Amino acid sequence: MNRVAALALLQLFLSAAAAVSRNVSSETVVSAAPGDVVLLPCYSGRNVTPVWMKDDHVVATKGGAASDPRFGLEHDGSLSIREAIPEDSGSFLCSSSLPDNRTINARVQLQVVGGPISVSTTIYPAVVLPNRTLVTEKGTIVHFSCLALSSPSQRLNLTFRGALTDNTSLASTMLPLLDYSIENIQPRSQGVYTCSALNTVSNRRVANSTELLVYYIPSTHPDCMFVPTANTSSVQLNCSWLGAYPTPKLRWGDHGDFQTGDSLAVTLNSSTLRDGQTMTCTAQHVLLREENYKSCSITLKAPYPEGKPLVTVLEGSNVTLTCSETTAVPTADTTWRKGQNQDPIVPGPKYVLSAEGPTFQLTIVQISKDDEPYYFCRSENALGVRELEVFLTVRTSSSAYSGAVIGVFLAALIVGSAFIVAKILYSRRHTICLGGGFMQAEDRGDVLDLVESDDEQIFQDTVPQLPPIANGRHTTLVQIHPIPSSDNPEDLETVETKPEPPEQKDEPTEEPEDLVSF
Repeated sequence: MNRVAALALLQLFLSAAAAVSRNVSSETVVSAAPGDVVLLPCYSGRNVTPVWMKDDHVVATKGGAASDPRFGLEHDGSLSIREAIPEDSGSFLCSSSLPDNRTINARVQLQVVGGPISVSTTIYPAVVLPNRTLVTEKGTIVHFSCLALSSPSQRLNLTFRGALTDNTSLASTMLPLLDYSIENIQPRSQGVYTCSALNTVSNRRVANSTELLVYYIPSTHPDCMFVPTANTSSVQLNCSWLGAYPTPKLRWGDHGDFQTGDSLAVTLNSSTLRDGQTMTCTAQHVLLREENYKSCSITLKAPYPEGKPLVTVLEGSNVTLTCSETTAVPTADTTWRKGQNQDPIVPGPKYVLSAEGPTFQLTIVQISKDDEPYYFCRSENALGVRELEVFLTVRTSSSAYSGAVIGVFLAALIVGSAFIVAKILYSRRHTICLGGGFMQAEDRGDVLDLVESDDEQIFQDTVPQLPPIANGRHTTLVQIHPIPSSDNPEDLETVETKPEPPEQKDEPTEEPEDLVSF
């Protein structure tokens, strides 16, 4: 402070000397911070009475009261200001009258330089961690506000420093407030954001830095899978959830603690497992509420091999036995075995083993009777063992021909039987149509009598008909004359030559009527 005042006084004396010689005024610039004691120098000498003015108002004079209690006139004519405030900034005039009626005017430009103070950075929406780090979610719109107080003027600047960039300027302004926003923020925008304020007069700079983390989770659920192992006494399950930041926490089952990591493997003993049991993996993350935790599951299943249980083949040929297993979880170990003792089949010239996906094949070359009868497709995993039993029958060439002969004989027998039945039906067709069945006319003893008459009498009466039935056919009334059964031909002749009684028109004789369908 003393150094600033001394320099200002020296400058004032030099200016005053020049002013006296030329009778002109001079101006000095004095800078101070708020709260400082400021001393504004003025030329003085014997019999000189200085008067201090600001904005054409007297603020201090010798023998007079100052306009502000903080202002005071020193013995050397200087103006002292205690606890300077920004409002004290301005142009002060010290006017001194000399004995020869000359006046020395000394101007002092006071700059009360304040700040930057109260520099702050606001980022929203964001969550504050215990270490004061801010967290936002990927894809949101993030707003930044930079604020500072400086006098007489300032410049605000917002910069970013990330993993791939260093101190990149995002925005700047001369206003007290700076606003900036990032739409659809991505992980690359994660880093340190700095709000800096520069006082353009004092060149004083103040900065405030805030670290912003961008959290994100994948849109998919965790992936549950089993790990294939040669040991069928246990099951190894793996749960992974890649693409989350920060690292998620995973847990198998409904109980126990969550473990931090992108993947979590667990080994389960077969004695604790059952067919159809479902194992669930749950993923926990800071961006997920408890009711929104994501999970995946896997259902354990015992094997169930499928194929043809009966196979017949000719001796001397090749045969391929096929077995498929698509049910087991985890994948079952499937092998071919032979005989009641289920001896493992060793690949070689006689037996060829092959597998394509879930299908397993056993090819037997140059098959013989010794290759009969039992083969087993055996599938095993931690949930159990299942077997497909295949019964193999080897036929010789003679047995194959005898089977063909028997087949031809049976076919001929069926065709012959059908021909005989058809012939019988054809021979009885009239009886079947009139009587409605076999031997029905013989049992009743009725004969349809169609007699040719020499007297061609026109029959004009309408034949009564029954109403049509459901199938659309009509039924007509036909008179049937019963003929008594007799073994004597003379009786039959007597009956035929017997004259008919006269026709009774008034009282027609009622004859028995039968219904015959055509």
